[in-house]
Amino acid sequence: MKFILILSFLFIFVSCRKDKADYNPTPYQLEIPSHFPDMIIPSDNPMTKEGVELGRYLFYEKQLSGDNSMNCATCHMPEHAFSDPNKYSVGIDGISGNRQSMALINLGWESFFFWDGRKTTLENQILEPVENPIEMHQSWKNTVKKLNADVTYRNRFFKAFGEEGVDSIKATKAIAQFIRTMISSESKYDVMYKFENNLSLTASEQAVLATIDLEEWAGYDLFKSLNGADCFHCHNGPLMRVKKFSNNGLDATFSDLGRGAVTQNPEDYGKFKVTSLRNIALTAPYMHDGRFATLDEVIEHYSSGIHTSPTIDPLIEFANQGGVQLDAQEKYLLKKFLLTLSDYHFITNPKFKDPN
Repeated sequence: MKFILILSFLFIFVSCRKDKADYNPTPYQLEIPSHFPDMIIPSDNPMTKEGVELGRYLFYEKQLSGDNSMNCATCHMPEHAFSDPNKYSVGIDGISGNRQSMALINLGWESFFFWDGRKTTLENQILEPVENPIEMHQSWKNTVKKLNADVTYRNRFFKAFGEEGVDSIKATKAIAQFIRTMISSESKYDVMYKFENNLSLTASEQAVLATIDLEEWAGYDLFKSLNGADCFHCHNGPLMRVKKFSNNGLDATFSDLGRGAVTQNPEDYGKFKVTSLRNIALTAPYMHDGRFATLDEVIEHYSSGIHTSPTIDPLIEFANQGGVQLDAQEKYLLKKFLLTLSDYHFITNPKFKDPN
């Protein structure tokens, strides 16, 4: 009996002990690309190496899900530019979502999240998938209990935040810090953008510039042309998007109200967040409902498949004729340009991989 009591005491002692962990945070220096705007970091979540490291572990931690089978990377796969190749992601209970999983690219510059913009900070966005019954389906209370039972995690949290214990706020702050490091800026398009804006190129970028062919440049011109593909109104600059919600002519009537379901404003019906075109070739399927499986289908939609409705984006200037009516050669050139947006350094960056 004494032996059992001693073993029980030792088990409790070992499971509850905290290894030596000091709080001496190291500021994390984000490497902002020279042609990008500054990133605004929330004052209540300054970035540290310890916080980013913790966030990376949590991003790949399956204990965040109710049955320990799913992590953030389940629906945001590195090889797909942190998106899901399935039309809809499936949660731990086998329930399918109703919107396509969004790619995690340059989110440090975003100010609203999800297709309908219902969250306005990255930290608040991260809170939702854990408890969502069609995703990870686990209360944050149980998630915290699991992580608190792991002395390694308790130490990582202490090193990152200087407080004992684990909680949901610190967990989401750490994951947000990690996601802010996920910057994509090394595609052919970046070189094209810097060249046309007379920005200095590194030696390696000069080498890339020499590989860009005339068809890719022609596709870029078509992309920007008001009388061509006319994509530039919603997708431009180094981030390849504008901050707005848009009805891009997918439907004449709406089964999903999008932004309108959040605001309850009829003028927002059928509008969804304009997403970045970066790594577009790697993030199929496309649109909020994943209806288009290929880039060719997307190009065809804007060429001849536009549906008009009261909230159609006025910048889709050729909506009344069904689209911009590209010919076969123009579609080919436009696709050639869209392929220049692929950043293979981003999807293979070891800093973004599973640390386990």
